[in-house]
Amino acid sequence: MGILKEFQEFAVKGNVLDMAVGIIIGGAFGTIVKSLVDDVIMPPIGLLLGGVDFSDLKVPLKAAEGDVPAVAINYGAFINNVISFLVVAWAVFMLVKAMNQFKKKQEAAPPPAPPKSEVLLGEIRDLLAKR
Repeated sequence: MGILKEFQEFAVKGNVLDMAVGIIIGGAFGTIVKSLVDDVIMPPIGLLLGGVDFSDLKVPLKAAEGDVPAVAINYGAFINNVISFLVVAWAVFMLVKAMNQFKKKQEAAPPPAPPKSEVLLGEIRDLLAKR
């Protein structure tokens, strides 16, 4: 029963919920990045390289025969995926960098001044201690 209780405490703390939200948003972000790479970035690059469509680049290993599809190494799709990875990695890097700068600003901020009543009480305490 101890392990179930530990798991329940872990799940209730919010870590699992935060992780699930991150995974869902990450999946949606991955879809957006894939579309950005396939539909926005790669067409101009292909046009600059002589009208090459990277998604069609492949090395055929075996031609299609009847109902059996062709076997090929799709290195164009691999190039698209590498570029997608680089875009996601850059976005995550920038997010982490921004969060680190935000944390540094919070740590560098001086603590708020105590309320005037606490300052006065401290002065009174000091005066009473001198007597």
